[in-house]
Amino acid sequence: MFERYEAGERAILVHIDFSQEGEREDLEELKLLVSSSGVQSCGVVTGRRSHPHPKYYCGAGKAEEIAASVQAEQADVVIFNHALSPAQERNLEQLCQCRVLDRTGLILDIFAQRARTHEGKLQVELAQLRYLSTRLIRGWTHLERQKGGIGLRGPGETQLETDRRLLRERIKTILKRLDKVAKQREQGRRARQRREVPTLSLVGYTNAGKSTLFNRITDSGVYAADQLFATLDPTLRRIELSEVGPAILADTVGFIRHLPHDLVAAFKGTLTETREADLLLHVVDCADERAAENIESVQSVLEEIEADQIPTLLVYNKIDALEEAGPRIDRDEEGNPVRVWVSAQADQGMDLLFAALTERLGDAMLDLRLALPPVAGRWLSRLHELNAVMATDYDEQGQTLVTLRLPERDWQRLLKASDGQLADFIRE
Repeated sequence: MFERYEAGERAILVHIDFSQEGEREDLEELKLLVSSSGVQSCGVVTGRRSHPHPKYYCGAGKAEEIAASVQAEQADVVIFNHALSPAQERNLEQLCQCRVLDRTGLILDIFAQRARTHEGKLQVELAQLRYLSTRLIRGWTHLERQKGGIGLRGPGETQLETDRRLLRERIKTILKRLDKVAKQREQGRRARQRREVPTLSLVGYTNAGKSTLFNRITDSGVYAADQLFATLDPTLRRIELSEVGPAILADTVGFIRHLPHDLVAAFKGTLTETREADLLLHVVDCADERAAENIESVQSVLEEIEADQIPTLLVYNKIDALEEAGPRIDRDEEGNPVRVWVSAQADQGMDLLFAALTERLGDAMLDLRLALPPVAGRWLSRLHELNAVMATDYDEQGQTLVTLRLPERDWQRLLKASDGQLADFIRE
C-alpha cells in the first residue's frame, strides 16, 4: 500500500508514564501483547511526562534514546504502549530508521494472526483499512504530485489519491459482505428466540480464562492458551441446565483497556451475541492484581456496545492461583447469586456455576396444578412436548390432574394459544 520499514522479530518497547490516570497503560500488559504477537522484546525504554510531545510523543531527548537503543540492539521495530498520531509515527520512523508501531497497530496485528473464520478475517481487514486510511499521507513521497500553475501539472490522479480511492472501495466491499454475514447470524438468532432458548454470553478481560471455562462447560475443543486474544471468532454451543432446559453459550473476543474504536466498530456484528444475551457471564481473573480495573474496562466496553443493562453473573476464575480460596457462591441481600468462584483449569466449582445459572435463569419458572377435562387432551399433549408435566392423576369426574413446572414464557404462550381457556383449569 505504501512504503514502510518491514517489521521484524526483535522489538524495543516504549512505555511512558503520564500523570493523568486516563492516559496510563500497563507495561506488563504490553509485554504480554508483544509475546502474543510472536515478537521478541530486546529492550524497554521508559519515561515520565505530564502530556504527550507533539512531534515525538515521548519528547526529543527520549526519542534520541530510543534511536540509540535500536542501533545498539539491532532492533527491527519500535513498539509504543500508546496510540500515536500518523505524524508522530512517521517522525519516529525517520529518526530510528526502523518500523514504528503503536498499541492499536500491535493489537490489529494480533487480531490478523488469530482470525480463522471468513467473518473474523473480514472484520480484522476492515479495522486495518480504517486504521491505514489515516496513515497514507506522505506514503509515496518519491512519486510525482499534482501541482498548480503552468508547466507544473501532474499526470492526473496521484498515487495517494489512487490509494485512497481503492481503500474506500475495498471498505465498501467488506461492509457489504459483513452485512450479508450479519443477516445470516440474525436468522439463527431469531430461530433461537422463536424456540425461546436462553442465550448466555461469556465476556471479560482478555486472558481471563473464558475459552478454558467454555471448554469445561461444553466439552468443546475451542483453542485456549495463556496469551492475549487467543479467541477472536465467536463460538456457540448448546448446554443443558436442570430445571431450565437447553441454553446457548457464546464465547466471544476478550476486551482490553483502551480497546481501539475501529476494532469495536468492526466487531459490533460479532458482539451482537453479547448485546442480545439473556445473561452475561463476566469472567474475571481473580489472581490478577488489576482485577478491579479490568472489571471497569470491560464495563466501559459493554456500555459502548449498549450491553451494560443486561443481567450479569460475575465468575471469578483461577482460584487455584490464590491461597486459601475455594469454590463458593456469593449472594446479594435477596439471596440471588451475584458471584461464583471457580477454576476452569483445575475443574473446581463447576457444579456451583451450573447451580447459579439455574437459579438466575430459573427465576421465571412456574409451579401449577391443572384439572383438564377429557376434551382438553390436546393441551395435555402440548404440556408433555414441553417436558412440563411432573406428575399426573385422575379424579372421580374423569379429569386429568396435572402437576406442572415450566418457564413462565412457555405458560404465557400456551395461554395465548388457548385464548385464555387454560386459566380456567388452574386448581389451587
